[in-house]
Amino acid sequence: MNLTVDQKNLHLILPSKVSWVAGMLAEDRNMSTLEAVKAFYASETYKQLEKEETKMWHLGPVALYQSLLKENL
Repeated sequence: MNLTVDQKNLHLILPSKVSWVAGMLAEDRNMSTLEAVKAFYASETYKQLEKEETKMWHLGPVALYQSLLKENL
């Protein structure tokens, strides 16, 4: 069994992280979940998250959300 995360399988762990971060954003900014998901996907934080070499996939939802907030969405 291969338990190594690489660029080929990183996409398997991203949906849960997107879900958590978008949920926090929607609640904090009083926006719909769809708007929050779109905002997260368009963010620099997500662009870095989807690159395996940044290792941002190690971060939990709170750390990712804090990174997102630094972008002044």
